[in-house]
Amino acid sequence: MNLDHVEAWMDGYVRAWASNDIEQIGALFTDDAQYFTAPSREPWSGRQAIVEGWLGRKDEPGDWEFRYEPLAVAGDLAFVRGWTRYTDRPSYDNLWVIRLAPDGRCSSFTEWWMETK
Repeated sequence: MNLDHVEAWMDGYVRAWASNDIEQIGALFTDDAQYFTAPSREPWSGRQAIVEGWLGRKDEPGDWEFRYEPLAVAGDLAFVRGWTRYTDRPSYDNLWVIRLAPDGRCSSFTEWWMETK
């Protein structure tokens, strides 16, 4: 995996976030992927659970802005810093740890998010 793979996956994530399209969301993850909404929480396990969890707490298009910066790639792991700004609620600084499978889909996703002023 290299930086181009990470950026392609991140761009797909942002498109899925903006659309809340089931197919776009599902295409990001392997069948057995795990999505940790915080490091110590039980993950959403499997593509279907990830799609359901995502849509259960979805953001509406136009309600947010997001930018990201890949920090490092180590083997199949990527570390990405993000900034999420909402129009009508708190904003967040993010750190994501993303494990990509050889086909470019995510097999493990862990997010840390800290509220900003």
